[in-house]
Amino acid sequence: MAIAPILWTVWSALVLLTAALFIYRSSLTKNEEDQIFLDDSFNHMKSEQAAILARVNKVQPLLRVALWLVGIATVGVLAYYVVDIFNQFK
Repeated sequence: MAIAPILWTVWSALVLLTAALFIYRSSLTKNEEDQIFLDDSFNHMKSEQAAILARVNKVQPLLRVALWLVGIATVGVLAYYVVDIFNQFK
């Protein structure tokens, strides 16, 4: 059985996972405000922004791991084809 389809399947699954995490993070941050007035009358906004930030901070480590895995998978796919090219010229 050829390993190339397996490499491409793993790589594409990792890319889809990373894209889904990016989309989820962007949907979380769409309601995030750039400026918050820290007056007592804006405590509800402060708590909403803290909740958004907490959810984004939960997703961020997963996103970093997914990006590293995509990078490793990309290097693996490229290494496979470089080795294949060298084997064809022997």
